[in-house]
Amino acid sequence: MRTHKLFLTTAVATLFSVGAFAQTVDELVTKHVAALGGSDKLAGVKSLVIESTLSVNGMDIPSKTMVVVGKSMRSETSVMGSSMVQVIDGNSGWMIRPAMMGGSGDPEDMPAEMVKQQIDQLYPFGALVGYQEKGYQVELVGKEKVDGKDTYHLKITGKDGQVTDEYLDAMTYLVSKVQRKSTDGKPGELLLSNYKEVDGIKFPQTMEIAGGQMGTLTFTTDKVKVNAPIDEKLFKKGAK
Repeated sequence: MRTHKLFLTTAVATLFSVGAFAQTVDELVTKHVAALGGSDKLAGVKSLVIESTLSVNGMDIPSKTMVVVGKSMRSETSVMGSSMVQVIDGNSGWMIRPAMMGGSGDPEDMPAEMVKQQIDQLYPFGALVGYQEKGYQVELVGKEKVDGKDTYHLKITGKDGQVTDEYLDAMTYLVSKVQRKSTDGKPGELLLSNYKEVDGIKFPQTMEIAGGQMGTLTFTTDKVKVNAPIDEKLFKKGAK
């Protein structure tokens, strides 16, 4: 009899904890969306043009990214007089790599695994925004420190099983760190900071990628244009 009561008590406690857990995840995501600018504001963004500077090994490399939200993305980087281009258009992609990066300078198809890794860039506000509509699962792992600050660690599993870990600052509810494995299975880490508001929406001005062969890569956002016109011909293979 005691065993039965103990089982019943445990089952009830488990049900309540699962409900509270789900509610906590939704509350965190709601606060995160509000911190970015609010669901209505984010839904009104149809395109973005972001100009940034990549700092690596003492060099400053200009970069420009154009996004038609949910559809297409094109990034252009100028390296020592050569241009590197990466494009995602729907579920496929192509790129141009200069000789110094192992390419021929001609347009080539992007490997499927690389497309899979980059397709999230079609959704510039991150995996948590609209996660249910995307078919993602979100789990609250717990509270952890990032650079000495309290954060909420959220595990996000995509429809394809790919796992992304995001850390929300406990004070601002903005993402401070993202972790995900690269195409070769190595763990990758992105740190985001210095958020600033553009047209009522917060964008990180500093992004750091640590642990690569080239050391720490630092991206500094120079300019953001919201709903700027973009010629969709730029996403077709070979377009310049």
